[in-house]
Amino acid sequence: MLGFVPELEHFDLVVIGAGPAGEKAAAQAAYFKKRVAIIECEPEPGGAAVHTGTLPSKTLRETALYLSGYHARELYGVALEVDRSATLPRLMSRKNAIAAAEARSFRQNFARHEVRYIQGHGRLVDEHTVSITSQTGEQRLEADFVLIATGSKPHRPADIDFADDWIHDSDEILTIHDMPTSLTILGGGVIGCEYACMFAALGIGVTLVDARAEILPFLDAEIVERLKSAMIKLGIRMVQGQRWTKILRTEKGVTTTLADGSTIENEQLLFAAGRTGCASDLGLDKVGLAPDSRGYIPVDREFRTKVRHIFAAGDVIGFPALASVSMEQGRVAMCHAFDFGYKKAVASEMPYGIYTIPEVSSFGETEETCKEKKLDYVVGRALYENNARGKITGDLEGITKLVVDVATRKVIGIHVIGERATELVHIGQVAIHLGATVDVFIDMVFNYPTLADSYKYAAYDCLAALSKKAQPSAEQPPSPA
Repeated sequence: MLGFVPELEHFDLVVIGAGPAGEKAAAQAAYFKKRVAIIECEPEPGGAAVHTGTLPSKTLRETALYLSGYHARELYGVALEVDRSATLPRLMSRKNAIAAAEARSFRQNFARHEVRYIQGHGRLVDEHTVSITSQTGEQRLEADFVLIATGSKPHRPADIDFADDWIHDSDEILTIHDMPTSLTILGGGVIGCEYACMFAALGIGVTLVDARAEILPFLDAEIVERLKSAMIKLGIRMVQGQRWTKILRTEKGVTTTLADGSTIENEQLLFAAGRTGCASDLGLDKVGLAPDSRGYIPVDREFRTKVRHIFAAGDVIGFPALASVSMEQGRVAMCHAFDFGYKKAVASEMPYGIYTIPEVSSFGETEETCKEKKLDYVVGRALYENNARGKITGDLEGITKLVVDVATRKVIGIHVIGERATELVHIGQVAIHLGATVDVFIDMVFNYPTLADSYKYAAYDCLAALSKKAQPSAEQPPSPA
């Protein structure tokens, strides 16, 4: 019949993007019996976390640690060398298997919650209609609520030729075929520092360049210094406080010119300075929305855009752009959308996990933030080199550091560097969330030998510092055996 318009299939929620934020949002809504569809433009769900970023890079890290015999060097004097003919895909042989397994987990979660999974490119037609374009044509869905969770992509300055086989961004670096003989990394943020350590552990000469005076400035300064020392020990050349002005491909490799006129010459280059939101071609203009200059979609504390029933969560809204936080943002957004009365806010603080070699993880106040806030504090430290498990594993660079408020004796910060730091930090995180005093670690019994036992000795160190604060002239108690 001429002029007939078929009735659109209706959903309570349509999610555009099946990465961590989208998956958890869809599952959260469906758990409370909402009818949900989720759209993904890539062949498999999971987003950058599964396919190009978080999990693949951590797989390379484990490969680097294993093949390089990183700890064995310290323990037994073993000298291992990675086969120079080895290709990165060979070294990353587990990556595809892990990504496939995680993608299956996403699909199983959708099936378990009866979420409709649709492969195609989703875009807004109007405030309640989403169009999906795929190889089979176009379909449209009607939605009470829409969540945009399309993630982010590496920032690509226009004056850098990323089409060149020897110049890479942080997504494509894991798809290169041949191992570089040397590598310049531009950007000393989390991604740049992680890749610098991984490639250096594989025996590649790495130069890390950062325009800022200090790498990872959000971390405790003492931890940063320890990390830099470990990175230099790995063979990484650090160039700080220098902007790059020109990148030129030559017959021998890639030459980077710095602001002071000096040059760095390495075979290949990785640009790892920032990401941008994937907010183009989503039909935002159809509903009066627009991303900011970095491609991020502005939202309020409930993760609503200025169109009340359209939400956004995950990397597409910008900082902190962590998979762990994106998941929580997706859940919280849906609780506000449907007024579940269940989970109304993402935690005000989140742990940082940085998979350098060694790992770094942090939660709560640093010494620097305590000084800025004029908090009276003490710190306590426990070195892995004095820990039985650290000695056994050869993990002698690590430290567990506690920050304690003097007036209340409460733990307000935890900073760990060393293997398993991203696991260990959660012990301190729980203590901070519960408002525990440092005495909780004195009273606890830890398995022996464990790295977790370092909490007790860091706590004893805090007690000594507290005693000194209270009675500066008094004789100090001996350190615990």
